[in-house]
Parts: sequence; C-alpha cells; structure tokens
Amino acid sequence: MLEDGVGDEELTPAAVLFPIVRRSREPTVLLTQRTAHLKDHPGQISFPGGRCESADGSPADTALREADEEIGLSSAHIEIAGYLPEYLTSTGFRVTPVVAMITPPFELRLDAFEVEEAFEVPLSFLLDPANHQQHSLHYRGKLRHYYAMPYGDYFIWGATAGMIMSLYRALEASAP
Repeated sequence: MLEDGVGDEELTPAAVLFPIVRRSREPTVLLTQRTAHLKDHPGQISFPGGRCESADGSPADTALREADEEIGLSSAHIEIAGYLPEYLTSTGFRVTPVVAMITPPFELRLDAFEVEEAFEVPLSFLLDPANHQQHSLHYRGKLRHYYAMPYGDYFIWGATAGMIMSLYRALEASAP
C-alpha cells in the first residue's frame, strides 16, 4: 500500500509486528505510544517495529526482534499468522506488517527510551468502518490524506491506521 506523498526515493526496509491478542472476551490489538523525543514519529501510536538490520533473516525476524526490544514481548507468546502488503511511507520506509496471534498471559517490559505506553484496542473497533475517518494535512508543501481511528484518548493515524485498513481490506475481500 502506498501512503499519500511517497515518491520515487529510496526507502528503508522495516517491519512491524501487528499483534492480535487472543483475549477470552474478544481479540485485541496491542499498540504502543512512542516517546515524544524520538526522531521518527515522536508521540505517535504505532506497532512494535523498526528498521531491518543485516542480522535479520526476514521481516518476521525484524518484527520479533523489535517487539522484544521495544516492549519485551517474548516470541514464546507469538504465532506468525501471515503478512500484509508492504506499506510505503512518505517518511522514507518500506514496511512489512507481520500479523501475529499473541497468547496470554504475557508480561511486557517497555523500553522507556522508545515507548511511552503499551495498550490494547478491541480488534472489532479497528475493523468497524464506522470508526474509519479520513483526514488531511499539509506536509512538505503538499496536501496529504490519511486514515485515522480515534480511540478514547488515543489518535491512531498515519501508517498504523493505514496498515489496519490493509487488514480490513484483506478481510473484506476474503468474506463470502
């Protein structure tokens, strides 16, 4: 999926874990709020993830490593379910979303430098079209359009909302 504003520049490979938690009541999605001082996407709501490193053998390896580093989520609780299409960002990344099922109970250890908070949102909320908003803003001299899914005090938008929309579209396309 191509984020509004992506040109033909070289993009940095990255991967995120799209963690769906198997809660008894209903599945949730585990998200993080990035700390305000970070260079890339400060204060934004995101999936655990980051740049691919040379030691990573695959996007799944990157996503698992980053989830462990950022929030202390052990791979023992993670079952990779599949991949969403690459998401190209206007901030210079080519992101592979790695969808995974997370089995509780688990304990998180947040990296205080990168992650302000971790929280869960019901998957049903994120997949409900009534919660899919379209917004726009001026960025780098151009009007950009993006999705947002406000949830309580959290404003889920940009690449994170775009990847959620990618899952939504994939599920809609596979529905009978």
